[in-house]
Amino acid sequence: MPTLITQPTRIQAAGNKPKLIDEYIGHVNSRTSAASVAQMRSPEGWVEPGQTPEFDEFTIVLKGVLRVDHKQGSLDVHAGQAVIAHAGEWVRYSTPAPGGAEYIAICVPAFSMETVHRDEA
Repeated sequence: MPTLITQPTRIQAAGNKPKLIDEYIGHVNSRTSAASVAQMRSPEGWVEPGQTPEFDEFTIVLKGVLRVDHKQGSLDVHAGQAVIAHAGEWVRYSTPAPGGAEYIAICVPAFSMETVHRDEA
């Protein structure tokens, strides 16, 4: 039988400014470890610490621009575009453009604090 997810759980975000993370599927909201799906809304000027996660992260930008810094440079991912950050590769996400960004992030396996491996402050 399919499992209905009636609402997301609001998760505290890392970074220099408040960012909204609503997890629909994942360790916290659905006790799912195979994958996580979350809606993100981050303000203009938000930046989080770099990370070298053990999971692949598939991100679809719905509004605004999401910047993805990586070892070779950076990518600006605009509304209607997507990006894949591969497990084991260093990335840092930010939203430098006016209006911030709204996006959906899917992690396989599911995001966890134990496997994200954020840079030390």
